[in-house]
Amino acid sequence: MTTALVTGAAGALGRAIALRLAADGHPVAAVDVDKVGLTDTCGMVTSAGGQCAALACDLREASAVTAAFDQAAAGLGPVRILVNNAAIYPSRPFLDVPVDEYDDVVAVNQRAYWLAAQAAARQMTTSGGGSIVNIASITMHGGWADLAAYVSTKGAALALTRSLARELGPHNVRVNCVSPGAFPTAAEAIHPDPGAYNAFVLERQALKRRGTPEELAAVVAFLVGEDASFVTGQCIEVNGGWVMT
Repeated sequence: MTTALVTGAAGALGRAIALRLAADGHPVAAVDVDKVGLTDTCGMVTSAGGQCAALACDLREASAVTAAFDQAAAGLGPVRILVNNAAIYPSRPFLDVPVDEYDDVVAVNQRAYWLAAQAAARQMTTSGGGSIVNIASITMHGGWADLAAYVSTKGAALALTRSLARELGPHNVRVNCVSPGAFPTAAEAIHPDPGAYNAFVLERQALKRRGTPEELAAVVAFLVGEDASFVTGQCIEVNGGWVMT
């Protein structure tokens, strides 16, 4: 099976994606700045019988991104699946956002997607093709107060997806986007009242339950698999029917 590299693999969604891709038979390069979380993720993968390399990486550093892909290829084989999942989401009113915080959000959520996609595509175009999945967010559809930097980068993830799908298609590289809804992860800590936020989510969803990271991972697994071999440039919404576009 082909090597998959997952960024943000120490978090709940990235971990679920790594576990699912490993269960499907892919060697997984797990990338994150959180070394402890990476160890946990790879431990879960190997305990389940999969193959995993933990690659600690600050995605804000271009040289570190390049090094991670070189390590993945050397240890597991050429990367032919990339899941751009890592993101940060500082919350504060737009008028109070300092430029260095904005720059950090862009560096992790947007620039790193570009860098990783470029590094992956260089390997994919010389090894027969591949698949890139960029993780966006439901917030890009309607905006979200106090998260302007995060929301804008998630919109950029979709725009990048469409551009790369067009350009890389002739090289047999498919590029798609998955837009998660409000999954119960550590990110919800930005909301001061968890109960009220849960009620807010369920009121807006067509399905009156919260989704699981494994359900998101299943959609990613579909997109990188043979069953989606003629799917590129698309964005799949995984939000329980909150947004229908």
